[in-house]
Amino acid sequence: MPASFLDAVWLVPLLPATSAWLMLLVGRRLSRPAISWLCCGTVFGSFLISVGIFRELLRLPEAQRLKEVVLFTWVPSMPMLTELKTAATFRVEWGYLVDPLSAVMILVVTGVGFLIHVYSVGYMAHEGGYYRYFGYLNLFMFMMLTLVLANTFLLMFVGWEGVGLCSYLLIGFWFLKKSAADAGKKAFVVNRVGDAGFLLGVLLVATTFGSLRFVDVNAALATGQFMAGTPAIVAITLCLFIGATGKSAQLPLYVWLPDAMEGPTPVSALIHAATMVTAGVYMVARANGLYQLAPQTLLVVGTVGALTAIYAASMGMVQNDIKRVLAYSTISQLGYMFLACGMGAFAAGIFHLSTHAYFKALLFLGSGAVIHALAGEQDIRKMGGLWGRLPITAKTFFIAALAIAGIPPLAGFFSKDEILWRTFANDVGHPLSVPMILWGVGTATALMTAFYMFRLVSLTFWGQPRMSPEVEHHVHEAPRTMTVPLVILTGLSIVGGWVGIPAVLGGGNRFEHFLAPVFAPRVELAAGEHSHALEFVLMLLAVVVGLLGIVLAYFSYLKRPEIPGQLVRRFSELYRLVYNKYYVDEIYSRVFVEGPVLGKAMGSGLAGFDLRVVDGLGVDGSAWLTRFTSRLSIWWDTWIVDGAVNLLAWGVWVLNWPTRALQTGQVQRYALWMAAGVALLLFYYVQRYILGS
Repeated sequence: MPASFLDAVWLVPLLPATSAWLMLLVGRRLSRPAISWLCCGTVFGSFLISVGIFRELLRLPEAQRLKEVVLFTWVPSMPMLTELKTAATFRVEWGYLVDPLSAVMILVVTGVGFLIHVYSVGYMAHEGGYYRYFGYLNLFMFMMLTLVLANTFLLMFVGWEGVGLCSYLLIGFWFLKKSAADAGKKAFVVNRVGDAGFLLGVLLVATTFGSLRFVDVNAALATGQFMAGTPAIVAITLCLFIGATGKSAQLPLYVWLPDAMEGPTPVSALIHAATMVTAGVYMVARANGLYQLAPQTLLVVGTVGALTAIYAASMGMVQNDIKRVLAYSTISQLGYMFLACGMGAFAAGIFHLSTHAYFKALLFLGSGAVIHALAGEQDIRKMGGLWGRLPITAKTFFIAALAIAGIPPLAGFFSKDEILWRTFANDVGHPLSVPMILWGVGTATALMTAFYMFRLVSLTFWGQPRMSPEVEHHVHEAPRTMTVPLVILTGLSIVGGWVGIPAVLGGGNRFEHFLAPVFAPRVELAAGEHSHALEFVLMLLAVVVGLLGIVLAYFSYLKRPEIPGQLVRRFSELYRLVYNKYYVDEIYSRVFVEGPVLGKAMGSGLAGFDLRVVDGLGVDGSAWLTRFTSRLSIWWDTWIVDGAVNLLAWGVWVLNWPTRALQTGQVQRYALWMAAGVALLLFYYVQRYILGS
């Protein structure tokens, strides 16, 4: 028996893995109540152990809050030479690392994951493949827990790939529905692009440090052998971040996440709130020692995060599918987390990851309750007037919307404000304008977030009903298995941020202090000199911006509902561009899926796709892209594909010229060369042994 909860950490991923294995082996023979109790119970057991681990960790002195539990040797010892020309013994063990960062993550994953499991019991009650659904769901939990508890980069990669596989299985759960099957494949393929970068980063870590253990890498960094900006460190961090852009849906690999809405709504909640999309943020935070020594990469991380945040928010403002609005919201909020990490505020990024898990899970599960009540309807233009019909769902959804809009004293206010403040006050060696610009982008995104969230609330719950009479007649509140998780998540959305109350409001930011040992600075970063008064003013400005977004949405969609239509008509080209998601999916499809860059003919070009990216030059976008890709294809085939083969053939032709001159295939010429050879030998013999003597 384990002596403590810390020693029993291996049970946290093992429990959901066991139930997943049972579901896939004998689940078909089990009753639905048995499946529900088994699968929900194992996740709840993991949550209880996680709570025990967290409490034991709190009782330890700050310097001792790290424990590594090794189960077995995975890759046996082998000698290798590192990039520093030092000998090392490379070995990989399968083990779990418990520290403040992993403790926070397992609490979020198992806690929110358990509530989503309970909600699924009611949501999936009448669906086929019940055992298969819960088997995939528990397998997802196992893989995510393996990812966040891994003691090495290689074991993290196992969990990384595992959550990718599970997302494919769950997004495409309704595999007879073509859009769901396609969405699952899209998520799988796009993530493979990012995963290639992640794997390359792992290999670079191995060759640079001679080990893949996080403890060993951090120890090597602490010796001072590596300076800030070391090319090897910059290369590693950039490769790892490529993986993060895929898994956490950042530019340019975000396109899979909106389509992931084709899966069951609890799956969307699990992916968006507690598991897959947070993996990239967690990985960057876990590798913070490397990123602190790569200021160039940190600038890339922060810039990509800020651009993704405002870019996704712009699309969320015009979408009409209730789940897609929330999907773009997730992409935007993940951008905030990467903005924090890029500014060196890793604790703030993880803080927002935690609070976001609460209110985003609540928003998705609330949307599922709405869809359940409206017999599958997801278009917010066909909703309205549900405040009194769905009282629990409406009120909990409203609180979650306030939380994500950053209204105090809800959870989102504290975490989002911490990111904006750390961005504004950051000087990490960049020109002053860079943090200021990123802060401005983050503040504008906060305004847009409040607007599109209360556009969603206004059109869904307020105003007059716009659904058909048949649907309206059957509107009803969700069962208790669905509403109880909503109420619990509402409580977390209210108080979940209180652990990070900043000093300017009289708090001690206990969350940041708890994570401090994990994010100990490797290099001394410049810190801006700013007063508490300035911090308070910026905090107040953030609240005003959020309230302004709420008022604008309320006024535009309830008081003066004709205004959105007038704006759409006035800015029709811009609206069409944003509504069609900037045509990025169409461009990717034509260039990478159907396009000639992969060796396929363009055929009729971009039929039905009017891309107006260069209309300002008087050129039709689709025709221009067709000509460009066709010429690029011809050049690629001629000079790269055929050119490489022809170059190889030419080299062989030059090198074998002497042999080719002799090997003509003519028998008489072979006889002549044989006679000449015999004559030469006879001449040599006569000269050497007869005349010479």
